[in-house]
Amino acid sequence: MNSKLIGLILLLYCFSAKAANPAEGKKLFQARCASCHNVNKKLTGPALAGVDQRHSEEWIIRFVKASQSMVKAGDKEALAVYNANNQVAMPDHPDLSDDMIRDILAYVKEEAGKAPQADAAPFSRPGQKEPNLMPLSIYNFPFMIAYIVLVVIIVILLIFLVNVKGYEHHMEEKKKE
Repeated sequence: MNSKLIGLILLLYCFSAKAANPAEGKKLFQARCASCHNVNKKLTGPALAGVDQRHSEEWIIRFVKASQSMVKAGDKEALAVYNANNQVAMPDHPDLSDDMIRDILAYVKEEAGKAPQADAAPFSRPGQKEPNLMPLSIYNFPFMIAYIVLVVIIVILLIFLVNVKGYEHHMEEKKKE
């Protein structure tokens, strides 16, 4: 009976293991990783697409929690990552649990699968964009005339104000004499 109970507890424990949650991983990635990492391109740190194929999950978890300890200990993979990224130290994240790091890895794996196509640019291409300027035509001619008249009025007003100020200055000098 005792062995059956232990077996049942072990079986329940195995099935109760939490599956990685990419949605939670996205939140964690944006809060903790996105300032230095991108999934598909290198920033301050390496691109993370395929990181689960380059390193074991256990190694990734250890590296995220204490990367500098691994570099100082002489871990070959950690040293290779450190040197490949201009020896920029990754901050340690000892407060992240193993499950949180697995969530981040699940998000990275999901995003890497959505990699943009080679010709898909994240912005509009110059050849496809319509110019925002309208050439002078019958439709915008009244606006152009109104704009020119307004500029001429402002210039005339400024000239008038300068002359008034000059006249005031001239009158003050006459009073002083």
